[in-house]
Amino acid sequence: MTAASRTWTIGSPADAARARILLARLATQADVPAIEQARFLTSLTAHLRECLGQGGIWELFLRIRPASAPDTHTRRQLQVTVCPVGGRPHASSPWHLTLACPCLPSSDLLAPDEPGLAEALLAADDDTATILARLDEQEELVRFHREELHQTNQGVLALHAELDASAIIQSKLLAAERDARTEAEKARRLLTFLADASAEVTSSLDHEDIMRRLPELLVPEYARHVDVWIFDDAQIPPSGHRPAAAVTAARTGRPQHAAAHPGDLPGVDDLPQSLLAPTQALLCLPLSVRRTLGVLTLTAPGPRFDPDTSLMLVELARRIGIALDHARRYEQHRDTAEALQRAQLTDLPTTNGLLLAARYLPATRGLNIGGDWYDAFSQPDGSLLAVIGDVTGHGLRAAIMMGQLRTALRAYAVEGDSPAQLLTRLHQLLRHQQPELYATAAIARFRPGDPTVVWAAAGHPPPLVRAPDATVQVLDTKPGIMLGIPMPYTYTDHSMELPPGSTLALYTDGLVERRAHLIDLGIGRLARVFSSLSTTELQQDLDEAAESLLKPLLGDSERDDDVCLLLCHTTLPSLARPFPDGQTAVPCMRSSHTEPTGLSALTSPRSVGGAHGVSVEGTRGESGCREDT
Repeated sequence: MTAASRTWTIGSPADAARARILLARLATQADVPAIEQARFLTSLTAHLRECLGQGGIWELFLRIRPASAPDTHTRRQLQVTVCPVGGRPHASSPWHLTLACPCLPSSDLLAPDEPGLAEALLAADDDTATILARLDEQEELVRFHREELHQTNQGVLALHAELDASAIIQSKLLAAERDARTEAEKARRLLTFLADASAEVTSSLDHEDIMRRLPELLVPEYARHVDVWIFDDAQIPPSGHRPAAAVTAARTGRPQHAAAHPGDLPGVDDLPQSLLAPTQALLCLPLSVRRTLGVLTLTAPGPRFDPDTSLMLVELARRIGIALDHARRYEQHRDTAEALQRAQLTDLPTTNGLLLAARYLPATRGLNIGGDWYDAFSQPDGSLLAVIGDVTGHGLRAAIMMGQLRTALRAYAVEGDSPAQLLTRLHQLLRHQQPELYATAAIARFRPGDPTVVWAAAGHPPPLVRAPDATVQVLDTKPGIMLGIPMPYTYTDHSMELPPGSTLALYTDGLVERRAHLIDLGIGRLARVFSSLSTTELQQDLDEAAESLLKPLLGDSERDDDVCLLLCHTTLPSLARPFPDGQTAVPCMRSSHTEPTGLSALTSPRSVGGAHGVSVEGTRGESGCREDT
């Protein structure tokens, strides 16, 4: 279908009205939507009114343009152009309008038509009514969307409020979590310190050492100053220059806090500030077990004590009290056992052709009194028995059992039994009377004028023999079982010739046994040191020779076990000046002087000719003393 066109001359308002009415009918016929039609006609009327206002004759060109081929996107159009008479219409004209039409109007509508104005006005009212109805629908729709938007805005505002509240709650939760983590870390730190400090104070059995460690543990993190007030007995001593809070803690057994402000510490009583420290906060903690042993007074490291820290300090004070009580009980137990053991380690006798020297060193770690012992005594036939032994265990029971074995051995020796027979009888004694206690022992018998030594051992480290030429032999003949093992056993005697100038060394395992090394390595080291001793020293001062033997083997290191050493040095009988039977060395008086070498010992060497006196070195810091005979 080709495009149709028509031209109207517009010279008056009536001409413009007729053209508008015709275009309105064409738009209606073409099914143009009312809104688009109204926009088109309104714009056309405005153009025509503007043309009439300029004066002159105008021409309105109308062209109906059909759609192009089906594969294009061009729609049907009504094209209107207004221009002065004689002008050429074109699309770029300022009064060029285009209206898209769903369908084409019939061609007869292009013929001249003269409708009445009334009919045109009525038709225009219909269009206006349609537009108004559409406007009402749109306004209702706008109102609905406005309400919906309002509700959405209210929801958004509520969501923002919830988000703000959630953010505040989350912030509070994060702060609470940080506080909880801080408190947990603080509690972990306090518990770790409590465990470490408890291990530190309970590892020592010396109450003075415990008190020395307290300032190192508490200052400066938990206290600016530490004062330990220990009572000497069950009665509280005079306070002297102690704070009133410390005296109150000692008398009541309750922790006391003294400061210018209340401490509000859990389980702690508040008192006014101390006159001795008016500007500082004091925490006085009783050191109690079954009774109050003392008071630990702490000066606050800052302006006040922290409640959680005070709880830890109260518990630590309780554990310090337990450690001090254990230390005191241990010291009493140790003193009793030491006194008993010292009573058993008597002076060494003298005999023709034989020099004797002995050393006893208690353990320096743990319960340092054990069952090691040495003894030397004469038999009725004139022979001399040198004995060394070791009872299993430490403490008072081991010391008591050691005394019983020593007494039983001396009683059995009156009958003249050999070393093996004596060990057999001791073995039977332990089996029947102390079934859970065991011991090791070695016995050597020397006869005057006889160079042969007879010896027997019961589970004891092998004796060493140093020949006059300084060669050392280990008497590693298989020893018998330990004394007290629940089985019958008969021990065997062994013999060896000891020419003058030879030295027999009897010792306990504390001298050669170490945790990190086998006992065979210790015996080998003892043999090398034994061989390196001076022959002159062995002959002239056996006591000094024993000291020289111990120093390189022990030094100043701590010992887990007791150490006993008994040296028996043979001499020429012709050089000896015999002593009356049964004569023993005179024991020396105790001294409070501390041994500088750190090797506490009991010893009693006696020379053959009397040129050397008796030397006794007491345990636990007693110095040696000498008495000439």
